[in-house]
Amino acid sequence: MRILREGTKAWKDELSRCAGRGYTSSKEVREIVAQIIELVRVRGDDALFELTKKFDRFDPAKEGFVIGREKMEEAFDRLPPSVRKVLLRMAERIEDFHSRQLERNLVVFNDAGASLSLMVAPVEKAGIYAPGGKAAYPSTVLMNGIPAKVAGVKEVYAAVPTPEGVVRDEVLAACFLAGVEKLFRVGGAQAIAAFAFGTETVPRVDVIAGPGNQFVTEAKKQLFGLVGIDMLAGPSELVVIADSSADPHLAAYDLVSQAEHGEDAFVSLVTDSEEVARNVAAQVDEIASREKRKEILARSLENAPAFVCRSMERAVEVVNLLAPEHLSVQTEEPVRYLPLLKNAGTIFIGPWSPVAVGDYIAGINHTLPTGGSARFFSPLGVYHFLKRYNVVHYGRESLREDVQDVARIAKREGLSAHGNAAAARFRKKEGGGG
Repeated sequence: MRILREGTKAWKDELSRCAGRGYTSSKEVREIVAQIIELVRVRGDDALFELTKKFDRFDPAKEGFVIGREKMEEAFDRLPPSVRKVLLRMAERIEDFHSRQLERNLVVFNDAGASLSLMVAPVEKAGIYAPGGKAAYPSTVLMNGIPAKVAGVKEVYAAVPTPEGVVRDEVLAACFLAGVEKLFRVGGAQAIAAFAFGTETVPRVDVIAGPGNQFVTEAKKQLFGLVGIDMLAGPSELVVIADSSADPHLAAYDLVSQAEHGEDAFVSLVTDSEEVARNVAAQVDEIASREKRKEILARSLENAPAFVCRSMERAVEVVNLLAPEHLSVQTEEPVRYLPLLKNAGTIFIGPWSPVAVGDYIAGINHTLPTGGSARFFSPLGVYHFLKRYNVVHYGRESLREDVQDVARIAKREGLSAHGNAAAARFRKKEGGGG
């Protein structure tokens, strides 16, 4: 880790770079993704087959790339009882937490007596994406699929990259528990494009949810508007905010746990103590050297910043500027800072709340905004699979109360037909209305 002291040019430059990390797509990535999207739009399944053969090294045209619920159930049954038990427990907690997010219709009456409603309804179809390749993520399948089902989505589909065509039983089992209709063995930007446009085999969905690499995230950016997008959920992130009371060993372990997701993970320490920064940095190096994914860790931690601030108040400002996916508060009085920490996907309070419990078992959702987008995005929830629409119901007397105001403001806007459309209801030659 790089220890950076407030007041230095290096500190200022690195903070600026990290705060702007959300704009990460290079011109090359944007162009590649645009080409992939166009290929899938024009050529459908044929493009998916070619791209999957190229990137995942198996031929879905020959081996098939659709897995149904029967195979998912078989995979669930094959798992050791202890693993099944954990997956079931995860699913139950995720469902319990997310079921409390359901929204009700809203009906009010304005002072003219008209009924105004905000109606809530689930989308018809959802596509969930789970990363694959360097690791398997059954937890992500549960985190994305269960909220969709709780919301009332009728059809939930999943896409997972499967190098060599191999799908782990844990992933299939998670699909089974999450109520996924079909799993497509396709990943990357091509999977997002397939869900957005639909192909001969992959259905067009209304919402796409799930984290991914820079190509997946860029595809979601480019396709937003054609299809609903949950958020920009890219490479994993963690910021630990710590004071002199923090245990460097625990802080370091949390940082390493998120850095092991991939070379592009973003982890950082923010503290008011240079001694804590030095101790955490030393522990990070020592722990990372022992872990199985030490090659990945060496790259993801190589330039991880440790920001040493002049005070904890300043440290809080830095954290809010970074707006991380995960935030761990390891201070003497962690709850004290909670009202001040506004920008984070999930905040973990105190030394007994490792980020790993949120990743797996706590029940909150681990699909979270990254790249600083926690300033305006929220964790994945039931609400991402719900749409809201208005209903207006005026009667004759309600409209009579408002018709002149409609005409006046329409005239000021230069849109006379608006006013005339309202007034026409009261003209005999136009017919009555109620």
